[in-house]
Amino acid sequence: MNEINVLAVDDEFGMRTGIARTLSHFKLQLPDVEDVINFNVEIAESAEEAYEKITANQYDLLLLDYKLPGMSGLELLEKVGSKSESMLTIMITAFASLETAVSAVKSGAFDFLAKPFTPAELRKSVTKAAQNVILARQLKKLSEERKQIRFQFISVLGHELKAPLSSIDGYLYMLKDRSAGENIADYEQMVDRMIIRTDQMRKLIYDLLEMTKIESGQRQRELKTIDIVLIIKNSLDVLKNDAEKKNVTLNLNCEPSIEFEADNLEMEIILNNLISNSIKYNRDNGQVDIYINKEDNKLTIQVKDTGIGMSAEEITKLFKEFVRIKNPKTKDILGSGLGLSTVKKIAELYNGTCSVQSQPDIGSTFTVTMFEK
Repeated sequence: MNEINVLAVDDEFGMRTGIARTLSHFKLQLPDVEDVINFNVEIAESAEEAYEKITANQYDLLLLDYKLPGMSGLELLEKVGSKSESMLTIMITAFASLETAVSAVKSGAFDFLAKPFTPAELRKSVTKAAQNVILARQLKKLSEERKQIRFQFISVLGHELKAPLSSIDGYLYMLKDRSAGENIADYEQMVDRMIIRTDQMRKLIYDLLEMTKIESGQRQRELKTIDIVLIIKNSLDVLKNDAEKKNVTLNLNCEPSIEFEADNLEMEIILNNLISNSIKYNRDNGQVDIYINKEDNKLTIQVKDTGIGMSAEEITKLFKEFVRIKNPKTKDILGSGLGLSTVKKIAELYNGTCSVQSQPDIGSTFTVTMFEK
């Protein structure tokens, strides 16, 4: 439950207790805020007493009488100084005038309430202030979450790059020290392994850039009517060599032409990721079946393989950033852990979904649904 801490300062007993009574029973529901907002109200009869309370406690809202015995309301604001930056002030006075309002605002007041005022007027002014208090809290929370996400992101990225860099570093020192002798042919396997590792890092960086462009909305999308079948055939042609190395058969099951309004590159990313994974995680002499279907404005892409499959627990981890299924069957399969999370994000751009059905040692079926705008 959201709570706003209020300090009401007025030298009139009836005024300060009336404010406390009105706000203590006030329950506020704001748009886009799930919890009901309650008000915890404390009172003070002088600026001196209020200063002591503000120094000792944290308040979100200060209801402050302009004219007080001893120190005035404006003098209190000036004395509080930076402490008042995190506290909104509603100035209360019986001497409502433009000059008074200007002085109050210059001293940091958020709003102005002239005596006498009704409970409804008080609640209206407090509601406006409460919206700002809650918004400030949400912005602070968002900022903290972004810092945490950035820390996690850098940590995971560093971890993912550390392994291939260490491997390349080791091979380079072996080359420098001529550990395998003087015959250059004896180093070909090391060079091949370094190329594989650099390809792994290159794919990680490429996937990362694409994901961040999509998330930030900075990538310029070009929606137009395209033939999905042509894009699939291009993907199959690009991935044909990978399939041949494992003797994996690729089967396309769809109409000769399927038109869909989409961004060409986004469709390439989806299809390349799904088909590439179905080859990488397949068994030798396996099979990949690709089904494409369109009904009305709904496009369904289904990629089914005869690969190593996944357990129910492993499935729950998919579609998250930097997540790769790690077990004895996948330890030698390289990947960035970003492909499927990017596929999911793109599907969501089309109000669609991405799901998987899988059984260990039998295979997996990935299904992506998308809708035309």
